[in-house]
Amino acid sequence: MTHECTMKGMLSFIVLWLISKKNMTGAELALELEKRKGSKPSPGTIYPVLKYLKDKELLDVDAEKRYTLSKKGKKELDTMLHTFFSTFCDMDEMKTCCKKRV
Repeated sequence: MTHECTMKGMLSFIVLWLISKKNMTGAELALELEKRKGSKPSPGTIYPVLKYLKDKELLDVDAEKRYTLSKKGKKELDTMLHTFFSTFCDMDEMKTCCKKRV
């Protein structure tokens, strides 16, 4: 089974995750990413990802340009979360190891 959303650079995955928590505009999404990353991504980074996800029918957009997950997007996010957690099942161990090195 192939999935519509690859985790290229993890940005598509993170965008789906953030929008699943709260419907957002591209500008609001950029601010949320800035909080997490420390620097604000450019419109040239955000909007191509939003277009890609919309073209793949994973996102819907309303008249106010607020993005929401489509039914297909919710299924895809569930699949990607399962893949992420099965891949990084030892995340707590990774955090501990990282703290020791700092």
